[in-house]
Amino acid sequence: MKHDVIIIGGSYAGMSAALPLARARRAVLVVDEGLRRNRFAAASHGFLTQDGVAPDEIAATARTQLMAYGTVQWAQARAVQLSGQADDFSVTLQDGTQHHARRVILASGVSDALPTLPGLAERWGRQVFHCPYCHGYELQQGAIGVLATSEMSSHQALMLPDWGPTTFFLHKQPMPAADTLAQLQARGVSLVQGPVAHLRGDANVLQVIMADGRHFDLAGLFIASRIQPGPLATQLGCALDDSPMGSYVRTDAVKSTTVPGVFACGDLARAAGSVPLAVGDGAMAGVGAHRSLMFGLD
Repeated sequence: MKHDVIIIGGSYAGMSAALPLARARRAVLVVDEGLRRNRFAAASHGFLTQDGVAPDEIAATARTQLMAYGTVQWAQARAVQLSGQADDFSVTLQDGTQHHARRVILASGVSDALPTLPGLAERWGRQVFHCPYCHGYELQQGAIGVLATSEMSSHQALMLPDWGPTTFFLHKQPMPAADTLAQLQARGVSLVQGPVAHLRGDANVLQVIMADGRHFDLAGLFIASRIQPGPLATQLGCALDDSPMGSYVRTDAVKSTTVPGVFACGDLARAAGSVPLAVGDGAMAGVGAHRSLMFGLD
């Protein structure tokens, strides 16, 4: 069977892309590995009608509603190979099975490359975050830290005083430029020089322990993680754009990539993401793919 569209990635962007196609009675296959980017978080925020709901619950409800459409199929699997061209794409799953489609939507998201710091990885999504709009409010204006990891960290530190008194840990990064230092001072950000040794603490208090023995109690810590897209987009030659946070797939206004017949959406196709942005991106990609099936590729 040749599907109209294969969607690689069944999280918020992928399911949102599938919905307009399902409602147009198109044959859709969603391939999903089951590793959503926000799986570490207890609650999702910022998405209308779903603010504060657990990510698992949002995804489960979305899948139930999507699978009520008879033209949608679901493969719980990892896609490892993507080849072909418009009207004749082939997707190979990890078990060796192949599926074919006229169009492909890439919604497989990205992974976060975290700093190597003892105590950080196990607190990711719970006490260590990347998005203040997603998690800042719940810190209830408590003490907030920013760990410098890249040039984006100064931008984070400038944003976060809206959510609480902010301390910028320079860690192993150089001192910001004079104009940035002036902006940080104007925003009331405190700077701490010297390397951080590790993180510790319980569910209520996060402690940043410096290499020289100093320690700071925080409600939460923010980092600018570096995003890493998977290999499927580049297997077909989709162009990537670079940002201070990492690479992402280049798309146009209707989420078309540089490869005809291939669309991309969600965190894979933007420098920074969230659940509401992923849902909006997915809806546009689904409509874009459907229009290309009806009217052909530009």
